[in-house]
This record gives sequence, structure tokens and C-alpha cells, in this order.
Amino acid sequence: MAIYPVIKYGHPSLRKVASEITDFGEEIKALSAGLIETMQVNSGIGLAAPQVNILERVFVIDLSLINEDLSPSVYVNPRIISSASFDVLEEGCLSIPGVNADVERALRTVVEYNNLNGEIVQEELEGLHSRVFQHELDHLNGVLFIDKISVLQRKMLEPELKKIMEAHSIA
Repeated sequence: MAIYPVIKYGHPSLRKVASEITDFGEEIKALSAGLIETMQVNSGIGLAAPQVNILERVFVIDLSLINEDLSPSVYVNPRIISSASFDVLEEGCLSIPGVNADVERALRTVVEYNNLNGEIVQEELEGLHSRVFQHELDHLNGVLFIDKISVLQRKMLEPELKKIMEAHSIA
């Protein structure tokens, strides 16, 4: 397995739309294992491939942080079919370290994705699982959680965002 460097706010790959995955061979399995390891080493609950500068439609969620009986899960070519009941909670992101903001997301979603064998899976997600799925799916579409906050909140975060860009030589 490999631990990937997590790219930070300001890196152009975080704003690009990731490509659909059509080959479910060893490459996607190795990438998924590396994403899980990278997420865990960085104490994250989720990680999308674009956050490690790989523009593929795959992300991982550490379900053991939601329910200790579960293990990390991989979502390939994910999409939301429907959503209901919205709530606001604070979010953060491994690519925007030290920055948190309140984001409105659906409490319940029906999602569809491919597993690592390429089979289509459909399931209903609730609570934190639904929220993390939506956050990571946004990464596959070049959207960051700070894009979903008010103009005033964003303005207040600008100094921190600028520091992240400067610290990672993305100015």
C-alpha cells in the first residue's frame, strides 16, 4: 500500500471534475487501499482521490468512526439519487487544515456507486454517513465545503485560507 501526500487548498486539482472509472482491475484496488491508509494516517473520516492529486471518481469513508462494528468502505463512480431532511453541522477537510464551517447537507440520501468488483450498489445513508458521502462526492466534482457556506462566513475565513495557500506555495 501507499500513503499519498494530501494536496491543500489552492491546488488546481481540487477544482477539477474527476474521471469516471471503467477498469475495475488491480489499479483501482491498489488506489483504494492507498486512500484508506492515507485517510487513517491523517486521522480523516473520508478521503477522495482528487485530494491526493488523482482525478478518478473514487473516495473512501472510515465507517468504523461512525460505527465501531464497520470498516472503511470504498465508493467508485458514486452519485446521489435522492436526498431529504436537511441539517447544518460543522465540517472540516484534510485539504483545508484548521478550517471549519457550518454546512447544510441532507440527513438522508439514497446513493448508488460501484464496489471494487464493478457491481452497482444502491443504499440509503443517514446522519454522518450521508454527510461524509456528500462531502467526498463534492470533491469528485471540484467543489469544496467552503463553497457551500455564506459569503460572510467565507470572508471571515479568507485570512486562514490565504495562510494555507502560502504555506503550501500555492499563491
